[in-house]
Amino acid sequence: MRLDKYLKVSRIIKRRTIANEACDSGRVKINDKVAKASQDVKIGDIIEIAFGNNTLKVKVTAISEVVKKENARDMYENI
Repeated sequence: MRLDKYLKVSRIIKRRTIANEACDSGRVKINDKVAKASQDVKIGDIIEIAFGNNTLKVKVTAISEVVKKENARDMYENI
């Protein structure tokens, strides 16, 4: 699954366009490498996102095209 779509489906970022912009500006890393929006996400990857002064670091635990709001949190775990 594409990185920008994963961020939207897992509800880490609300909209895919914002996820795309975050990737284009170099604020998203996968396994300590700057990632483009089109990069594939696999189970076990570590995603790091810079939100201003804060940094969110999560591990991908599941990938699914469609997820209900209450189950979206099960797609990743905070590190």
